[in-house]
Amino acid sequence: MKKIGFIGLGTMGLPMAANLLRKGYSLSVYNRTAEKNVELVRQGAQAAATPADAARDADVLITMLSNDIAIRQTFYDPKGIMEGIRPGMTVIDCSTISPHMSKTLQAELAEHAVHFLDAPVTGSKPAAEDGTLLFMVGGNEEALSEHKDVFEAMGNRVVYMGPSGSGSYAKLAHNTMVGINAIGFVEGMALAAKANVDLNKFYEIVMAGGASSKQAELKGPKILNRNFDTQFSMQLMHKDLRLASQLTDQLQLTAPLLGLAKSVYEMGLSKGLGDQDLSAIVQCYEEWMDKKIEACKREETLSEALLTKQDLNIERRRSVRVPMNIRLLLSVYQWEQEGAFSGQNMEGTLYDLSDSGLQVTSTFPLAQDMFIVIHFPQEAELPPITARIIRVFSDSGLFRYGCMLSGLPPHTRIKLEEYIHEKLQETETNEQT
Repeated sequence: MKKIGFIGLGTMGLPMAANLLRKGYSLSVYNRTAEKNVELVRQGAQAAATPADAARDADVLITMLSNDIAIRQTFYDPKGIMEGIRPGMTVIDCSTISPHMSKTLQAELAEHAVHFLDAPVTGSKPAAEDGTLLFMVGGNEEALSEHKDVFEAMGNRVVYMGPSGSGSYAKLAHNTMVGINAIGFVEGMALAAKANVDLNKFYEIVMAGGASSKQAELKGPKILNRNFDTQFSMQLMHKDLRLASQLTDQLQLTAPLLGLAKSVYEMGLSKGLGDQDLSAIVQCYEEWMDKKIEACKREETLSEALLTKQDLNIERRRSVRVPMNIRLLLSVYQWEQEGAFSGQNMEGTLYDLSDSGLQVTSTFPLAQDMFIVIHFPQEAELPPITARIIRVFSDSGLFRYGCMLSGLPPHTRIKLEEYIHEKLQETETNEQT
């Protein structure tokens, strides 16, 4: 099996390296703060004394560092990566850096017969832990194909973007949208809070309506529950927007929203929030309007449990997690050609509440990001409900799917909540008797 070197064990790098170990790869790791090596070494990794040592025996070297300066130092300082490379190896950089730096490294390494792939990721810390990252890759496509197994050990999607630098271009464009979307979500929450709107109910509306977004899904629970533990730090968000701003200058592209978002995050940095999650930017808005944006102090409802991870505490406070075992019929449709679809029905079970909606079990294998139609028992009086599979777990031939519900009409959501609540009560009553 391939020997892999991994440099940079921060918020993203550490779980990525751990996934490589779990998939059986021989792994050598280096981090400037050596303490971060300890757990991986306990799991079987070798600790490298220098970046050169991490690269020296590797077939593939992966770097996950914070910025251009860290990349430059790690490659070119004494005992850096350039002292350990050898012809035929491949370097994969998953950092978010400038396209210019990616192209510079590719040209430099090519002179030594070393392939370089710029392969930044999207998915933040939870996806790094779950092994569900998406890689956007620039560079030699043959090198990507040769090492696709390495990518698939850390993620579930690999998108080839084109020549060297293409991955870095795509990541900066992507994170421009992330930064702007997050600010837009926070401003909407601030407006609702200032108007004394019930934020629990308002967040439910956001997730069911046109304002729903990945940032709303990820950051809403953090804001409402005052949990600013880092998934993606504010200082890294600002760094990416700064790189994107430099790129728009080079391309002579007017980007007013990018400039405004970057300025707002700069205000957050000035308040000392840089090490916190980017959702901590809400604290700037709270200061401006002299009011906190947080969940209402009342008992959670099942509606909230269906929508947010943090609100699943209502279930976790139970002595055991309650499986519901409600029989379902699942439909999957596949596009075959223009205007033609093929469909398949299978049996399933509504197991319990999941992080983003429901958990469904079936013996039929499905893939992440597939859309399914869930048919509830006739007694539920519910129409077919569409869901996207966001997590897949398997155990002895049984598959468990985490399904995210979105865009449900309010009356359907209410009936679904009432039905599940009724079934939960029945299950608990049966267990007590």
